[in-house]
Amino acid sequence: MIGLIGKKIGMTQLFDEHGKVIPVTVIQAGPCRVVQRKSRETDGYDAVQLGFDETEEKRVKKPQRNHFKKHSSPPFRVVREFRLKVYKDIEEGEVFDVSMFQPNELLAIEGISKGKGFAGVMKRHGFHGFESSHGVHESYRGGGSIGQCATPSRVLKGKKMPGHMGVDTVTVKNLRVVQVDLEHNLVLVKGAVPGHRNSIVLLKKEL
Repeated sequence: MIGLIGKKIGMTQLFDEHGKVIPVTVIQAGPCRVVQRKSRETDGYDAVQLGFDETEEKRVKKPQRNHFKKHSSPPFRVVREFRLKVYKDIEEGEVFDVSMFQPNELLAIEGISKGKGFAGVMKRHGFHGFESSHGVHESYRGGGSIGQCATPSRVLKGKKMPGHMGVDTVTVKNLRVVQVDLEHNLVLVKGAVPGHRNSIVLLKKEL
């Protein structure tokens, strides 16, 4: 298996054998059940569909409810798909947990970043802003000129401007596993993970 679905619990700190502080993010990962097994012959690619956080049948919409019944699976609140590159011998109904991870292993963790609302160019893109002297009196945090009057007489696509910030899919690579708690299905990784507390994250092995 190449990964798990998890829920970000929050951040804390640990101490190593030398007394050095290690900031860690606590993630409740799995157990995840294989709801559907996709193959290159039937679907055009190899993948597994995992279910996380089992829930009541009445809390699942009818199309999803029939999908779970078709594959003889209990309903899950979260369903995500993982592409398979190496592991092929996985069947529907198998259950995976944090035992697949080992300390010092590197993971790529994907999540949805926190929403920041409408933000200006300094916060959103890191613009320097204007000087507070030498005649500047109208704009201090603006973005400056955004185009040309003659050629090409338009604002080019991709121009960095104010707008909605956050709520983007972010993947942080090379996060080291510090500790694995099999009893409580917890994985502690060094560093920060995108998303707010209780948000859904995907833990993927670095292959």
